[in-house]
Amino acid sequence: MVRKNRLATALTYAFLCAAALVDIIPFVWMILSSLKPQSEIFSFPPSLLPRQFTLRNYTAAWNAGGLNFARMFMNSMIVAVPATSLCILSSSLAAFAFARIRFSGRDFLFMCFVSAIMMPTMMVMIPTFLLMRPFIDTFVPLIARVMFGLPFVVFLFRQFFMTIPRELDDAALVDGYSKLRIWWSIIMPLSKPVVATLVVFVFQQVYNDFLYPLIFINSKSNFTVQLGLASFRGIYATRYDLLMAASVFTLVPILALFVAAQRYFVEGVVMTGLKG
Repeated sequence: MVRKNRLATALTYAFLCAAALVDIIPFVWMILSSLKPQSEIFSFPPSLLPRQFTLRNYTAAWNAGGLNFARMFMNSMIVAVPATSLCILSSSLAAFAFARIRFSGRDFLFMCFVSAIMMPTMMVMIPTFLLMRPFIDTFVPLIARVMFGLPFVVFLFRQFFMTIPRELDDAALVDGYSKLRIWWSIIMPLSKPVVATLVVFVFQQVYNDFLYPLIFINSKSNFTVQLGLASFRGIYATRYDLLMAASVFTLVPILALFVAAQRYFVEGVVMTGLKG
């Protein structure tokens, strides 16, 4: 029995290591390709390690003609930071109502709200454009589309809030706390794992968004980093060496955020599915 358990554990770890290796190969290829000249990236036979090691791709990508990556980084932060903050704030309030406040039709309303997860982006693209047309070439549409919450975020918040004992609410009500103060002073401090997890998810979604900036942003001065990356793809040719280098340094904010939130990340993913 012990041998079977050890064998099962060994096979499980072997499978997970193989899956992790498959997932990390594109990332490693991107980094190594950023250190190669354009002619070597698609040479045959292919080589993983660069034959001609160079860092010029990074300086060339950062100073590419017509692009200002420093400004694009700032634009992406101007969009991603307030959008993420407002999304977490509004989604947690909605989830608190669905999880902790009893009212008629609550569960039906929640199911209708969460069903929006299955709605394709293309269905709301034209209505969103018509609604936000006065704000073309500004950051308002990029922030407004997530600032009132996302169904997936509300769902995960609600699942986590339902794992918190209701006795805490009752004790707080006896002490004279309002519902809003219970949410802010009790529920949110106990929800650091799910908050950290969803901050990473929402920030990554907003930061990596390409479609909505492509629709609403016209001037290069308002480009986000994803529009800047697309600029390396031309009609007749693509500068893969510069594209790979630019992709590497655009990953830095997401990696930094993940490392900062890693303490709570795994716990948040596990705890959000414990109670329905």
